[in-house]
Amino acid sequence: MIKRFKFLIEEYRYITIITHINPDADTVGTGLGIYHILKNLGKKVEIVNKSYQFSNSVKFLRDFDKIKNRIDYENSLIIACDCGDIKRVGFDVQGRDIINIDHHYGNSNFGILNIIDDRAVSASQVAYQFLKDDFKIDRVVAECFYTALVSDTQSFRTNNLSAETFKIASELISIGVNPSIVAQNLTQKNSLASLRLKAKALDKFTLYLDAQVGVIVVDKNMIKSCGATMSDIDTLAPYTYSLATTEVGVLIVELEDNIKVSLRAKNQNLDMSKIASYFGGGGHRSASGFRVEDNNLSLIETIIDKIKEIL
Repeated sequence: MIKRFKFLIEEYRYITIITHINPDADTVGTGLGIYHILKNLGKKVEIVNKSYQFSNSVKFLRDFDKIKNRIDYENSLIIACDCGDIKRVGFDVQGRDIINIDHHYGNSNFGILNIIDDRAVSASQVAYQFLKDDFKIDRVVAECFYTALVSDTQSFRTNNLSAETFKIASELISIGVNPSIVAQNLTQKNSLASLRLKAKALDKFTLYLDAQVGVIVVDKNMIKSCGATMSDIDTLAPYTYSLATTEVGVLIVELEDNIKVSLRAKNQNLDMSKIASYFGGGGHRSASGFRVEDNNLSLIETIIDKIKEIL
């Protein structure tokens, strides 16, 4: 597979790295890490994002400001980072060759080369393990991959961790990453809008099924009054299952034309991807999500019924 990857990046004069819509630190860190690897080889590379709303937490990464909201290269090779399916790419890339690097369960394998490991805790783990023996991983690349790893594991708190996770983290730190700087940027760069939204959202926190399920509903008025962005909203998900009694968390967000639902579980035996797939979504066992076109917030009743079936 690595031979195929090398062939493709040599075959193409221009390469476009795409980070997924509503970007998180995993897609940004993975994308920028690969961007630096290819730039170090002298390749013509651009990195793009369609929605172009970023958390402050990733803006410290080298060349973050190089991320654009458009594709300038025509007929370039596409490298999609952390995209479970082609819709997450956001751009029209029909007819283009795509390298698909991801860790989501049920990835649709939309690339001509699919580098997928759904056991990995982050897309950056997939990228690092795939590239480290054949390409130079310098401090800048390591910092990008490490930031993605720490973020997607919620600072090593998710239930899919293994000895391999910490081995990779150790290797990246050994290359020169300062974990304190990464931690500060991931946890201490909140926007004022984020804090205001958090206060409003937690005030509406609701418990179901004998306090085993925590639910936060964020409506359009809350988002508008706080001036919040999607990256601000996504920080609320961990609070939905943060109580001692909660096993499952649900974050329901009313957007302009649909409702976005995030599902989280403390116990990996509780498969959130099955619930998400019922509504046409997907993801990981412990972290999944879906969207529905109907803006009826009473959707929570159906979600709770589905959760009740697996608790």
